[in-house]
Amino acid sequence: MSTSVDRIAHPWGNRTPYARHGHWPARRDTSLAAGVGPADVQRWVQTASLLHSDGDAMDIAVRDGVIVGVRGRAVDRVNRGRLGPKDAFAWQANASPDRLTRPLVRAGRGLVETDWDGAMGQVVARSRTLLKEHGPGSIAFYTSGQLFLEEYYTLAVLARAGIGTRHLDGNTRLCTATAAEALKESFGSDGQPGSFEDIDHADVIALFGHNIAETQPVQWMRILDRLDGPDPPRLVCVDPRPTPVARRAAVHLAPRGGTNLALLNALLHEIIRTDRVDHAYVDRRTVGFEDLTARVADCTPEWAETICDVPASRIRCAAELLGSADRLLSTVLQGVYQAHQATAAAVQVNNLHLIRGMLGRPGCGVLQMNGQPTAQNTRECGADGDLPGFRNWANGEHVAELARLWNVDAETIPHDAPPTHAMKIFRLAERGAVRMLWISGTNPAVSLPELSRVRAILARSGLFVVVQDLFLTETAQLADVVLPAATWGEKTGTFTNADRTVHLSDKAVEPPGEARTDLDIFLDYARRMDFRDRDGGPLIDWHDAESAFEAWKRCSAGRPCDYTGLTYDKLRGGSGIQWPCTPDAPDGTPRLYDAGITWARPDVCESYGKDLATGEAASEEAYRRLNPDGKAVIRTAAYVPPRENPTDRRPFQLTTGRTVYHFHTRTKTGRTPQLNAAAPDVWVEMSPPDAAAQGLAEGDLVEVIGVSGTLRCRVRVTDIRAGMLFVPFHYGYWDTPSGSGPDGAVPGRAANEAIVNDWDPVSKQPLFKTATAAVRLIEKSSGRPSPAPTTTASAPSAKARTGPLPPTEGGSAAHVSEAW
Repeated sequence: MSTSVDRIAHPWGNRTPYARHGHWPARRDTSLAAGVGPADVQRWVQTASLLHSDGDAMDIAVRDGVIVGVRGRAVDRVNRGRLGPKDAFAWQANASPDRLTRPLVRAGRGLVETDWDGAMGQVVARSRTLLKEHGPGSIAFYTSGQLFLEEYYTLAVLARAGIGTRHLDGNTRLCTATAAEALKESFGSDGQPGSFEDIDHADVIALFGHNIAETQPVQWMRILDRLDGPDPPRLVCVDPRPTPVARRAAVHLAPRGGTNLALLNALLHEIIRTDRVDHAYVDRRTVGFEDLTARVADCTPEWAETICDVPASRIRCAAELLGSADRLLSTVLQGVYQAHQATAAAVQVNNLHLIRGMLGRPGCGVLQMNGQPTAQNTRECGADGDLPGFRNWANGEHVAELARLWNVDAETIPHDAPPTHAMKIFRLAERGAVRMLWISGTNPAVSLPELSRVRAILARSGLFVVVQDLFLTETAQLADVVLPAATWGEKTGTFTNADRTVHLSDKAVEPPGEARTDLDIFLDYARRMDFRDRDGGPLIDWHDAESAFEAWKRCSAGRPCDYTGLTYDKLRGGSGIQWPCTPDAPDGTPRLYDAGITWARPDVCESYGKDLATGEAASEEAYRRLNPDGKAVIRTAAYVPPRENPTDRRPFQLTTGRTVYHFHTRTKTGRTPQLNAAAPDVWVEMSPPDAAAQGLAEGDLVEVIGVSGTLRCRVRVTDIRAGMLFVPFHYGYWDTPSGSGPDGAVPGRAANEAIVNDWDPVSKQPLFKTATAAVRLIEKSSGRPSPAPTTTASAPSAKARTGPLPPTEGGSAAHVSEAW
């Protein structure tokens, strides 16, 4: 059967229902350029999605050396041929006419074109001067969650062992740092215990702060197909917004912002009180259960009701579902991760599975989800606040292993203190300690909190900024050197999704002009800097993607993320494969911890843990006393209120987030006609009673006034919880009335103008979910609706005082062929 569907109007397409414990049916989605049919395609080149963490496998359609579309790979375990809206359409951004094609360097107040020798000459000269005069700590790197594994590993080696700086982090700090930290706290190491295939087997699926329908749309398709099939799962949704998940949930909990830990402690209280505990599992595989029992003894649903503003009866209903589940799958994302007790709350979801013994079996798993397509690679390769291979920076033998692998002295690799997290890197740049900042594949002038401060830092005369990207982003406009990069479809490499599935992406077309792959740029820098090992040979001896992958395999050997059983040839033609993949597990590993907790022993663990309240790191001795046998650690924390609370001046809680049609700062999706038209500008969501009290209605133009700044947007009245505002964070200061960049910008569209510069003490992830704000009317709408989509969590409330709104549709240009 086949059909054609407007996938802007219907983002999740048609249903292919299936029963519990069944096999998810394949459905191949195909999106081709206008006037191009399947017979016109000359080559199909394998890849996977690069605009969310699903890892949807697909093939790129090529005709006459140009990308003309994509189709899903039906053989792949992740998506079985399906594509989300961004998968289906965002390939068009590759050919955007404003792609960077030549390097740029600053001349006065502007940027002018130069050649690669000119640009790299400036970067190398500044690097050498700073190393000589100020040392390795004067140079920092801030990377992405969208590069390839081979590029991250190369960056990690040149930064850690070439420069010798501890200042290397990724924008994964903004979205998945808490995922990594929560897994380390509970299991001793990063690595998702669960699998997307657990959706096929679970009878209860709990989603904590995770709007999976819009952030991982293909896995929502999988859940929808289960919901429409025999023996459907029951959903528990924790989210203050009326997301598509909330609308299908058996129990929807909409807590006050910043109260996740209180809610989770109450759920654990109920499960322990009703003795839904697998005591044999707890005794055999965990430490700390007694502390948890004591911690939550007084955390009754009635106690949580006063904090979370969620009825105690509803909390009990959720606890009953979680406690009675035969096979429980839980997912966690930004609604938990971007709050003041982020790690403490995420760890309680792990605790829920530990005390119920819900790990390592089909349908029983935790997915501390990622937001970006290669966030997992950033962490495992050491291109963020970790060491490569999930090694422990505080374990001298782990550092010595890396030194032997790279053939350098251990003292070359900074390890007397933790690697520097991104928020601290920017503070060091603000103070003048960091004097060169190399930014690759990310746009912090829109994505970081307190944007006026970020722009001022990037524009400092004492800071030399290098930006490596596809377009002249808001950040690139502030750079001293801009390096044009190739992207997905224009280079070869691997990337790993949120359930540890490794995919290979082959080069399909040439990059535009003089643009180079990120790998080639890093290799060129290493050559020009003449980084050497202790025997005088080149520090980095690989020359292309495949040889870099082989080097990474050697680094991963014997560690949790072991890739030694993988090759490029093995990844071509079939499905992606989950790590660890070794000679003993040649087909990969569906689930971790099926035979016990593997990587928590003191000599092999990635972290000795931190205090969940203060973030203070535990010593090796303390960890050995706590967990000498390497079991899972049940860690606890008391709830404390968020630091930013509503006042008379700012009476609303403000949260930020995503829509299904855009990714991050719209660098690619804003240049995709179907996606941009579906959500062309910023909006603010508020509840019907709040809108009525403020005298506001659909489409009214307002100012949202936060502690650190303001933004202007139009109102959408939805069924969001009362007292809360939601603003999507994708929009920067382009597409403003001035149409200009930093010099003439109207910085009034970016949600992060109003977000203060603060972070979780453990993961150092910024607090995008717990701000406060006021709303002030600028002008009435005169019948003009807000630009918010009607198809998603931003759908208008039936209680709103407005007539029918124009539906979000894409028309004929948004049709995708579905075949099953």
